[in-house]
Amino acid sequence: MKMHPEERRLEAWPAAVRLLARWLDRHERVDELLESLPRGLSGVERARCQHLVFGAVRHHGRLDAALRRLVPHAPRFPTRAVLLVAGVELLEGAAGPAEDGLVAKIVHHAVEQAKALTSPAEARLVNAVVRKLAPVLAAPPPPKLATAEVLAEYYSHPEWLVRRWLLAFGAEATRKLLEWNQQPAHVYARWRNLSGAVPPAWLKASAWPGFFEVEPGHWPEVEPLLRNGDLYLQDPATRLAVELLAPQRGETVLDLCAAPGGKSLLIADALASGGAGSESAGRVVAFDLPPVAAEGAAARPSPRIERLKENLSRVRGADVALVLGDVQRGAAMLLREHNLPEAFPAVLIDVPCSNTGVMRHRVDVKWRLQDTDIAKHGRQQLALLHAAARLVAPGGRLVYSTCSLEPEENDQVVRAFFDSRAGGPFKLERSVQSFPWITGHDGAGAFLLRRQA
Repeated sequence: MKMHPEERRLEAWPAAVRLLARWLDRHERVDELLESLPRGLSGVERARCQHLVFGAVRHHGRLDAALRRLVPHAPRFPTRAVLLVAGVELLEGAAGPAEDGLVAKIVHHAVEQAKALTSPAEARLVNAVVRKLAPVLAAPPPPKLATAEVLAEYYSHPEWLVRRWLLAFGAEATRKLLEWNQQPAHVYARWRNLSGAVPPAWLKASAWPGFFEVEPGHWPEVEPLLRNGDLYLQDPATRLAVELLAPQRGETVLDLCAAPGGKSLLIADALASGGAGSESAGRVVAFDLPPVAAEGAAARPSPRIERLKENLSRVRGADVALVLGDVQRGAAMLLREHNLPEAFPAVLIDVPCSNTGVMRHRVDVKWRLQDTDIAKHGRQQLALLHAAARLVAPGGRLVYSTCSLEPEENDQVVRAFFDSRAGGPFKLERSVQSFPWITGHDGAGAFLLRRQA
């Protein structure tokens, strides 16, 4: 039976092609692209579409290099997107069990999709190229002593980043990191039910208390638990900074750079679970930049701030306050205007960073990141750490954290802070660094600083 054009539009495969064509053309963020998916796409098809898009972006370097060798002139973006999605399916087939005719099935499906999405001539090109692409993608991994250039192409990372990691971590760890980044991310969720209810059996326990792996096929059960707040999708790496901060029941905790609010929620849950009784569990003050308005126009709602508000609305058992402003400019005065303290016993600042520790989740970060960005981030992070330090009460705790693997954004920022006059009243009590190939979850850095009383 011939499929109606509208039904075809709502299939995962063509939806992925359309999103990838936009990504190739406009360099849009992948998370924003996925938010534009039509509502008529079913949950299963939506998940498949996301899987295909993530796979194409994750492996773009390797796929693009192979296609450039096979196609002398770059085809139009929709045709390139068809070739990328077919390439992802070929890579998946190479990783899975052998199946007679698998390549032929992938070729046939790609050609049929190209007929509907491009043109007859481009469909013939797809037919020829995908057949030749299969043996190219079946090549084994590079040898142990491969160059940065070879590693960068095979594992689809910018060469400058691979060179940086080889110098910082060595050959063996760099390869493990590249292999880690190229695998689909596990979905983890934190069980938030504070009434003592037992997590459902389909949540797979992880090595980190309170965090569970959500295995495929359970999304219908997940959605209602997300809506009622019993479950929150969150990688176990996020716990590191909050565990260092160790919020105590009854405290008022300041969370700077709080959006989208996952750590604010974790802090609030820590406060609420710290005891029982009629006394207040404490308060979380979430602080972040307000939406920026274009000149002569009203400020548009910020998706990050909207998500922060949504997450704060899920807090149970603790008070919350939201403050929008620039922590580097008049933060104390702004807090005072909100009838809030100007200094806090516990402050967390999870700074904007290069995201090199979360590339398994944020698959397009590596293609947006420039080699000059890391030093730029380091300078901004040091300024933010200075601003945060001014809001710590005597004897109070300050946790500086990133989701970066780079020393320039972690140890070196903290060292520069201690080398300045502002670092004088503080002592480094403890630090922790998560390297994904060792810890088994996202990368992160966290540093606990104590202000002397």
